[in-house]
Amino acid sequence: MLRLRRLMSVLLVLPVLFLPALAENTEIPEADPEEVIRPQWRVPDYVTWLLEVASSEVGYAEGEHGRTKYGEWAGDPYCQWCAEFQCWCVDQVDRRYGTSLLKNVYPLYSGSNEGRAWFITAGRYVVRKGEIEEWGYEWLKGASSFIRSGDYIPQPGDWMFFTWTSDEDTDHVAMVEYCTRNRETGAVTVHVIEGNNPSAVARNTYDIHNSRILGYGTVHDAADVMMHFGNRGEKVRQLQEKLVYLGYLSPEGVDGIYGSSTVDALKAFQADVGLRPGGYANMVTQQHLDEAYDRKYYNDPSTWFVDDE
Repeated sequence: MLRLRRLMSVLLVLPVLFLPALAENTEIPEADPEEVIRPQWRVPDYVTWLLEVASSEVGYAEGEHGRTKYGEWAGDPYCQWCAEFQCWCVDQVDRRYGTSLLKNVYPLYSGSNEGRAWFITAGRYVVRKGEIEEWGYEWLKGASSFIRSGDYIPQPGDWMFFTWTSDEDTDHVAMVEYCTRNRETGAVTVHVIEGNNPSAVARNTYDIHNSRILGYGTVHDAADVMMHFGNRGEKVRQLQEKLVYLGYLSPEGVDGIYGSSTVDALKAFQADVGLRPGGYANMVTQQHLDEAYDRKYYNDPSTWFVDDE
């Protein structure tokens, strides 16, 4: 028994004796404080393909006088080419996989605000904070308060729009690859692939609260927005379809244009549910509209599934 105790004591001391040598000669990696944030929605195949194309271009640098193949593809070899790079990547996915993403899921553009305007019309733009010019404030679906900075976590395949000045014009765009969160501080970092940075395709990171971020053109329909007379786009069409289903608007009124017939229909709905009939689709009105729509849909026999078995 004594011999066994002596042997155990030697074995316990040995690791301690070797630790100094290990510390001096071996680089022990520290735990990575960043964890990848799991996407909120399933990542579509076309987003995976798009990020693969964009990743394969990392390191491409512009040639003499700023010439790029992306600008040449878009019609101006010497342009500032952050948007052209992303549109080129989408076109490559269409060519390789037979998809029809360009002009349908993503815009084809080169002008300053054209890309953001396209996503707003498509109903897939999320502002970082504040309101959307000529529309109003936004709220994430299911939320009861307006969007604040950091509320929306960008998803893979989203396009992130920036301004470099004090105005609201878009000066740059990047493609979201993924996001990470610091385990200690909770800080969220957006990881992107971007063209024209400053003269090459490169990966980059941005704090989610970066004041230069205006908002995101999104893959998924993530938010709703205030609407009023004169607005046009997919969000208006969705509003009109709900008004038709509830009997406040004729089917001919579904045109994506917030005109007088939509105003009148919404005023009638607001009066019926006890809201001030202003004809303006604010958050409270849209929440009441969604509740009425869901209630009727749930009790509508035409939507029931019949199992013959």
